[in-house]
Amino acid sequence: MSAKHFINDPTHLVQTALLSLPHANPSLQCDIANKIIFLSPSHLRSPQVSLISGGGSGHEPSFSSFVGRGLLSGAVAGTIFASPSAEQIRRCILHRVDKSKGVLVVVMNYTGDVLNFGMGVEKARSQGVECDMVVVGDDVGVGRNKGGKVGRRGIAGTCLVLKIAGALAAKGTGLEDVSRVAQLTAENLVSIGSSLSHVHVPGRNVAEAEDELKESEVEIGMGIHNEPGSERSTTDLPGLVKTMLSHCLNTSDSDRHFIDISEKDQVVLLVNNLGGVSVLELGGITNEVIEQLAKDWKIKPVRILSGTYMTSLNGLGFSISLLKVTDTDLGAGSSMLELLDAPSEATGWSAAISSETWAKRGQATKQEDGPERDEVSSSDLRMDGDFAKNALTAGLKRVIAAEPDVTKYDTIVGDGDCGIGLKRGAEAILDMLNKTEKTDDPLIFLGNIIKVVELAMDGTSGALYAIFLNALAYGLRQNSPSSPQPATTETWAKALDASLQSLSKYTPAQPGDRTLMDALHPYVKTLLKSGDIDAATEAAEKGAQGTKGMKASLGRTVYVGGEGFEEVPDPGAHGLAEFLLGLRDGLKK
Repeated sequence: MSAKHFINDPTHLVQTALLSLPHANPSLQCDIANKIIFLSPSHLRSPQVSLISGGGSGHEPSFSSFVGRGLLSGAVAGTIFASPSAEQIRRCILHRVDKSKGVLVVVMNYTGDVLNFGMGVEKARSQGVECDMVVVGDDVGVGRNKGGKVGRRGIAGTCLVLKIAGALAAKGTGLEDVSRVAQLTAENLVSIGSSLSHVHVPGRNVAEAEDELKESEVEIGMGIHNEPGSERSTTDLPGLVKTMLSHCLNTSDSDRHFIDISEKDQVVLLVNNLGGVSVLELGGITNEVIEQLAKDWKIKPVRILSGTYMTSLNGLGFSISLLKVTDTDLGAGSSMLELLDAPSEATGWSAAISSETWAKRGQATKQEDGPERDEVSSSDLRMDGDFAKNALTAGLKRVIAAEPDVTKYDTIVGDGDCGIGLKRGAEAILDMLNKTEKTDDPLIFLGNIIKVVELAMDGTSGALYAIFLNALAYGLRQNSPSSPQPATTETWAKALDASLQSLSKYTPAQPGDRTLMDALHPYVKTLLKSGDIDAATEAAEKGAQGTKGMKASLGRTVYVGGEGFEEVPDPGAHGLAEFLLGLRDGLKK
């Protein structure tokens, strides 16, 4: 649980966050005294049912960032994790939204929200406003027995209810149907969340919580206000997702079986970030959910939403929501899917894929069934394919063996990934050599290596090697004879020198800059001058060792490296020298 915040005053935090919204969306206005965000009347295309939601702050983008054409007409915010007052809600209904076509209030099933929004609705009705309220309880994390009369809590599935109801209201549909479809959506929802940690509320004292999760624990079913879930478990992501989906879909679980969802149904999947999960990791989580739905439940969602919709401040967790698509009985253009896909001008709604695009789903995959092939044209250069493979294998194995040293050096002067990158590339090339048909054409042999390097090696070193090898292939082709002849040391030396010159177009690195060029440059120049592989290899090794104590002027080492560079060589230069030493030994066998 992180207790560090840029804004520690909770009142100031909520107010300034609300004040920021009209800056990001010119159609919005802010009643800061009542913590209301509402759609400016001048931006309404025509009168429509007004849709209002809200709750405690800390769940952004829900609900304030969902205000905009095509979604909410207004949102009322409480303090962090606390319901707004009935008076705030009354003011929103009566004074901040269009009442001419009626008002629908949608809230999550929490006692404070239900009571305060309910009171606001009744006050509005008492003054002649046509008003209705839908309460969403989609959470299956706590079952019937523990939930008792309170029922299921509302969590991220509520966002789907809001989007569908908001799009329907924007079409000019009457209050009765908008309310009915919102209720229908809520009744066909199941959701569950899990988190690795509780969250800290700004402004509150930090105390050692006895119930804080251990390093290896995850809480399954944790609520969005730090409420406990159904269990704590030590598991990996696949095991966690398996449990979460079972709680949502297992019809034999009488405590949590709220709706029937089968492979015959159309299903919408929402994977929601609780605030503290990186976009990268959420993508991995989403893929795991999709794969398990298909494998274990034979469910292939017709819509997939993955992103940040309803948070628990910076909660280190995620939730899964499944909506069983049901007929709205409103005809073409008003199905649940069409309403979900409908455009909106709410900054917090991050699903911008049209129905037309969803309808073409799978076509791109079918076009990619066959692998793309960039065939390397043959040359008249010749070599002993087995000999080349064995020599290259010796060099690659030496790189793999050197990985711990390269990693150690890069940890001292860089960010520690150089050794792993070189090892990954070497292993991928070895795998290719064992699977690819033998060739006696150096250009085809080199072309196969280039394909692997371009795919398996990333980062700066991967790009440098890919450029160098592509330029080497060009150099070999330029030195290819008009009739089949062996590729001599001189042929390779000339091609390597041309490749070195090409590389200089893309990097200013030269010997003395503490980069792999300190090994590569002397190797190529010595080989070109002497034709002696031993001498060239020794020059490369000497150049790599000479980087000890050399201050970097290029590369990430300039701003990452700290103390210790005097005792270790440049990791990239050392890794290349190790490869060249192994290659030399392989050529002698």
